[in-house]
Amino acid sequence: MIRIALVEDEESYVATLQSFLARYERERGERLQITVFSDGDEIALGYKSEYDVILMDIEMRFMDGMTAAEEIRKVDPEVIIIFITNSPQYAIKGYAVDALDYVLKPLTYFAFSQRIDRALERLGNRAQKYLMVNMRGGTRKLDVSRLWFVEVRDHDLIYHTDEGCITTTGTMREAEKALEGCSFFRCNKGYLVNLEHVDAIREDNAIVHGETVQVSRAKKKAFLDALNNYLGEVSK
Repeated sequence: MIRIALVEDEESYVATLQSFLARYERERGERLQITVFSDGDEIALGYKSEYDVILMDIEMRFMDGMTAAEEIRKVDPEVIIIFITNSPQYAIKGYAVDALDYVLKPLTYFAFSQRIDRALERLGNRAQKYLMVNMRGGTRKLDVSRLWFVEVRDHDLIYHTDEGCITTTGTMREAEKALEGCSFFRCNKGYLVNLEHVDAIREDNAIVHGETVQVSRAKKKAFLDALNNYLGEVSK
Protein backbone atom coordinates (compact mmCIF):
# COMPACT_ATOMS: atom_id res chain seq x y z
CA MET A 1 0.00 0.00 0.00
CA ILE A 2 1.47 3.34 -1.14
CA ARG A 3 0.21 6.28 0.94
CA ILE A 4 -0.21 9.43 -1.13
CA ALA A 5 -1.15 12.92 0.07
CA LEU A 6 -2.72 15.12 -2.60
CA VAL A 7 -2.47 18.85 -1.74
CA GLU A 8 -4.38 20.98 -4.26
CA ASP A 9 -6.81 23.86 -3.87
CA GLU A 10 -8.47 23.67 -7.31
CA GLU A 11 -11.27 21.11 -7.35
CA SER A 12 -10.92 20.45 -11.08
CA TYR A 13 -7.27 19.46 -10.63
CA VAL A 14 -8.13 17.33 -7.60
CA ALA A 15 -10.60 15.41 -9.76
CA THR A 16 -8.05 15.06 -12.56
CA LEU A 17 -5.32 13.82 -10.24
CA GLN A 18 -7.66 11.35 -8.57
CA SER A 19 -8.66 9.95 -11.97
CA PHE A 20 -4.99 9.70 -12.97
CA LEU A 21 -4.15 7.85 -9.76
CA ALA A 22 -7.07 5.46 -10.24
CA ARG A 23 -5.87 4.74 -13.79
CA TYR A 24 -2.30 4.28 -12.56
CA GLU A 25 -3.54 1.86 -9.92
CA ARG A 26 -5.33 -0.24 -12.56
CA GLU A 27 -2.51 -0.22 -15.09
CA ARG A 28 0.39 -0.85 -12.69
CA GLY A 29 -1.39 -3.12 -10.23
CA GLU A 30 -0.41 -0.87 -7.31
CA ARG A 31 -2.55 -0.25 -4.23
CA LEU A 32 -2.77 3.45 -3.44
CA GLN A 33 -4.26 5.13 -0.39
CA ILE A 34 -5.03 8.77 -1.17
CA THR A 35 -5.68 11.60 1.31
CA VAL A 36 -6.73 15.00 -0.06
CA PHE A 37 -5.82 18.39 1.46
CA SER A 38 -7.12 21.67 0.03
CA ASP A 39 -4.25 23.89 1.19
CA GLY A 40 -0.64 23.71 2.35
CA ASP A 41 -1.46 24.65 5.92
CA GLU A 42 -3.81 21.66 6.27
CA ILE A 43 -0.99 19.15 5.81
CA ALA A 44 1.98 21.14 7.15
CA LEU A 45 0.63 22.35 10.49
CA GLY A 46 0.79 19.44 12.92
CA TYR A 47 2.24 17.25 10.16
CA LYS A 48 2.42 13.53 10.86
CA SER A 49 4.95 11.41 8.98
CA GLU A 50 2.47 8.95 7.53
CA TYR A 51 2.82 9.43 3.77
CA ASP A 52 5.16 7.93 1.19
CA VAL A 53 4.53 10.53 -1.53
CA ILE A 54 3.14 14.08 -1.42
CA LEU A 55 1.76 15.62 -4.63
CA MET A 56 1.58 19.32 -3.90
CA ASP A 57 0.45 22.41 -5.75
CA ILE A 58 2.81 25.35 -5.24
CA GLU A 59 0.44 28.29 -5.55
CA MET A 60 -2.25 28.00 -2.86
CA ARG A 61 -4.27 30.53 -0.91
CA PHE A 62 -3.18 30.25 2.73
CA MET A 63 0.19 28.45 2.64
CA ASP A 64 2.04 27.93 -0.61
CA GLY A 65 3.53 24.55 -1.44
CA MET A 66 7.15 25.64 -0.98
CA THR A 67 6.50 26.92 2.56
CA ALA A 68 4.50 23.78 3.37
CA ALA A 69 7.36 21.61 2.10
CA GLU A 70 9.85 23.50 4.30
CA GLU A 71 7.68 22.78 7.36
CA ILE A 72 7.25 19.12 6.39
CA ARG A 73 11.01 18.66 5.93
CA LYS A 74 11.58 19.73 9.55
CA VAL A 75 9.71 16.60 10.61
CA ASP A 76 10.12 14.17 7.72
CA PRO A 77 13.31 14.17 5.61
CA GLU A 78 12.29 11.04 3.70
CA VAL A 79 8.82 11.61 2.24
CA ILE A 80 8.88 12.06 -1.55
CA ILE A 81 7.58 15.46 -2.66
CA ILE A 82 6.44 16.16 -6.22
CA PHE A 83 5.31 19.69 -7.00
CA ILE A 84 2.43 20.56 -9.33
CA THR A 85 2.88 24.00 -10.85
CA ASN A 86 2.05 26.38 -13.68
CA SER A 87 5.64 27.57 -13.97
CA PRO A 88 8.90 25.63 -14.43
CA GLN A 89 10.79 28.42 -12.56
CA TYR A 90 9.75 26.72 -9.31
CA ALA A 91 11.70 23.59 -10.21
CA ILE A 92 14.99 25.18 -9.13
CA LYS A 93 13.51 26.26 -5.81
CA GLY A 94 12.35 22.70 -5.29
CA TYR A 95 15.93 21.55 -4.74
CA ALA A 96 15.99 23.48 -1.47
CA VAL A 97 13.36 21.12 -0.03
CA ASP A 98 14.67 18.01 -1.81
CA ALA A 99 11.68 17.72 -4.13
CA LEU A 100 11.93 14.68 -6.40
CA ASP A 101 10.30 16.33 -9.42
CA TYR A 102 7.58 18.64 -10.65
CA VAL A 103 4.64 18.30 -13.04
CA LEU A 104 3.51 21.22 -15.17
CA LYS A 105 -0.11 22.23 -15.54
CA PRO A 106 -2.12 21.51 -17.63
CA LEU A 107 -1.58 17.91 -16.59
CA THR A 108 -1.18 14.99 -18.94
CA TYR A 109 -1.43 11.40 -17.79
CA PHE A 110 1.80 10.39 -19.52
CA ALA A 111 3.94 13.02 -17.75
CA PHE A 112 2.17 12.36 -14.46
CA SER A 113 2.61 8.58 -14.62
CA GLN A 114 6.33 9.01 -15.35
CA ARG A 115 6.73 11.01 -12.15
CA ILE A 116 4.85 8.42 -10.11
CA ASP A 117 7.01 5.67 -11.66
CA ARG A 118 10.09 7.56 -10.53
CA ALA A 119 8.69 8.07 -7.03
CA LEU A 120 7.87 4.38 -6.61
CA GLU A 121 11.28 3.42 -7.96
CA ARG A 122 12.87 5.53 -5.25
CA LEU A 123 10.62 3.94 -2.64
CA GLY A 124 11.60 0.49 -3.89
CA ASN A 125 15.29 1.35 -3.62
CA ARG A 126 14.92 2.20 0.03
CA ALA A 127 15.84 -0.74 2.19
CA GLN A 128 14.90 1.20 5.29
CA LYS A 129 12.07 0.38 7.61
CA TYR A 130 10.49 3.26 9.44
CA LEU A 131 9.11 3.41 12.96
CA MET A 132 6.48 5.91 14.05
CA VAL A 133 7.16 7.20 17.57
CA ASN A 134 4.49 9.17 19.41
CA MET A 135 5.92 12.23 21.12
CA ARG A 136 4.56 15.20 22.98
CA GLY A 137 3.01 17.44 20.37
CA GLY A 138 3.11 14.98 17.48
CA THR A 139 4.70 11.95 15.87
CA ARG A 140 8.32 11.33 14.82
CA LYS A 141 9.34 9.09 11.93
CA LEU A 142 12.54 7.14 12.67
CA ASP A 143 14.69 5.33 10.15
CA VAL A 144 15.30 1.98 11.88
CA SER A 145 18.75 1.60 10.30
CA ARG A 146 19.78 4.79 12.13
CA LEU A 147 18.46 3.58 15.49
CA TRP A 148 21.25 2.19 17.67
CA PHE A 149 19.31 0.81 20.60
CA VAL A 150 16.22 1.31 22.71
CA GLU A 151 16.50 1.81 26.46
CA VAL A 152 13.71 1.59 29.02
CA ARG A 153 14.02 3.87 32.04
CA ASP A 154 11.18 4.02 34.57
CA HIS A 155 8.11 4.40 32.33
CA ASP A 156 9.97 5.98 29.42
CA LEU A 157 11.41 4.51 26.24
CA ILE A 158 14.58 6.23 25.04
CA TYR A 159 15.48 5.76 21.38
CA HIS A 160 19.21 6.30 20.84
CA THR A 161 19.72 7.48 17.26
CA ASP A 162 22.32 9.28 15.19
CA GLU A 163 20.22 12.42 15.68
CA GLY A 164 20.32 12.14 19.47
CA CYS A 165 18.04 10.61 22.08
CA ILE A 166 14.28 10.62 21.59
CA THR A 167 12.16 9.98 24.68
CA THR A 168 8.58 8.76 24.70
CA THR A 169 6.31 6.75 26.98
CA GLY A 170 5.80 3.03 26.51
CA THR A 171 7.05 -0.42 27.40
CA MET A 172 9.90 -2.50 26.07
CA ARG A 173 7.39 -5.11 24.94
CA GLU A 174 5.73 -2.48 22.73
CA ALA A 175 9.10 -1.52 21.27
CA GLU A 176 9.94 -5.17 20.58
CA LYS A 177 6.64 -5.68 18.79
CA ALA A 178 7.12 -2.54 16.68
CA LEU A 179 10.61 -3.69 15.66
CA GLU A 180 9.71 -7.34 15.11
CA GLY A 181 11.33 -8.68 11.98
CA CYS A 182 14.21 -6.19 12.17
CA SER A 183 17.72 -6.92 13.37
CA PHE A 184 17.09 -6.14 17.05
CA PHE A 185 17.84 -8.28 20.10
CA ARG A 186 16.91 -7.71 23.73
CA CYS A 187 20.21 -8.27 25.51
CA ASN A 188 18.83 -7.56 28.99
CA LYS A 189 15.67 -6.25 30.64
CA GLY A 190 16.51 -2.64 29.86
CA TYR A 191 18.01 -2.65 26.37
CA LEU A 192 16.94 -3.62 22.85
CA VAL A 193 19.96 -3.47 20.56
CA ASN A 194 20.24 -3.04 16.79
CA LEU A 195 22.69 -5.78 15.75
CA GLU A 196 23.74 -3.68 12.77
CA HIS A 197 25.44 -1.24 15.14
CA VAL A 198 27.23 -3.69 17.45
CA ASP A 199 30.93 -2.80 17.10
CA ALA A 200 32.42 -5.22 19.64
CA ILE A 201 31.78 -7.56 22.57
CA ARG A 202 33.84 -6.94 25.70
CA GLU A 203 33.24 -9.42 28.52
CA ASP A 204 29.59 -8.89 29.51
CA ASN A 205 29.09 -5.73 27.45
CA ALA A 206 28.26 -4.89 23.87
CA ILE A 207 29.75 -1.78 22.31
CA VAL A 208 26.91 -0.30 20.28
CA HIS A 209 27.93 2.63 18.12
CA GLY A 210 30.56 3.51 20.71
CA GLU A 211 28.27 3.17 23.73
CA THR A 212 28.49 0.39 26.30
CA VAL A 213 25.38 -1.73 26.81
CA GLN A 214 25.33 -4.54 29.36
CA VAL A 215 24.49 -8.05 28.17
CA SER A 216 22.94 -10.23 30.88
CA ARG A 217 24.59 -13.58 31.53
CA ALA A 218 21.32 -15.37 30.81
CA LYS A 219 21.08 -13.71 27.40
CA LYS A 220 24.74 -13.74 26.38
CA LYS A 221 24.82 -16.99 24.38
CA ALA A 222 21.57 -16.22 22.57
CA PHE A 223 22.82 -12.69 21.88
CA LEU A 224 26.09 -13.95 20.39
CA ASP A 225 24.18 -16.51 18.29
CA ALA A 226 21.84 -13.80 17.01
CA LEU A 227 24.80 -11.53 16.22
CA ASN A 228 26.63 -14.29 14.35
CA ASN A 229 23.49 -15.14 12.39
CA TYR A 230 23.01 -11.50 11.46
CA LEU A 231 26.62 -11.11 10.32
CA GLY A 232 26.28 -14.31 8.31
CA GLU A 233 23.21 -12.99 6.52
CA VAL A 234 24.84 -9.64 5.81
CA SER A 235 27.95 -11.24 4.31
CA LYS A 236 25.99 -13.44 1.86
